[in-house]
Amino acid sequence: MLIKSQLANILTSSRIVFSIVLLFAKIFSPLFYIFYILCGVTDMVDGTVARKTNSASKSGERLDSVADFIFVIVCVVKIFPAIHLHFYLWIWIGVIALIKIVNLVLGLSSKKKNIFLHTVANKITGFLTFVLQLTIQIVSINYSSIPVYAVATFAAVQEFYIIRRK
Repeated sequence: MLIKSQLANILTSSRIVFSIVLLFAKIFSPLFYIFYILCGVTDMVDGTVARKTNSASKSGERLDSVADFIFVIVCVVKIFPAIHLHFYLWIWIGVIALIKIVNLVLGLSSKKKNIFLHTVANKITGFLTFVLQLTIQIVSINYSSIPVYAVATFAAVQEFYIIRRK
């Protein structure tokens, strides 16, 4: 029974471990893709498992946000140096990051806590970003990333709106 109640947190924690392994895997190698996919799968199923086992909690949400953050940082460290984006796409990424930082600061200053919203737009952005990395070796990222950045921009602006409204 203890395992069932902790399964979601175990999955989330495993994403942290998988991310660390990913950090040391050779970029775009089979090992890299195996752990990249494991990180993505655990990210997609941990919330569902938490809801199905009635074990969803604020601490689980925070752990999920930490695991997501670690996974994203590892991906940035590993993938960004290996890709060649047009300059305007780097600017676009910077604008999205700036909006997300403003959202974080607004949440901290107005609500006195970290606010990581799990909106549908943020989930779609995460999924598209995850799939985008799987296509890097097949399709030019300079074109395939544009819809992803468009959705990410919408998600960041929506998040800003929600934080300001509450």
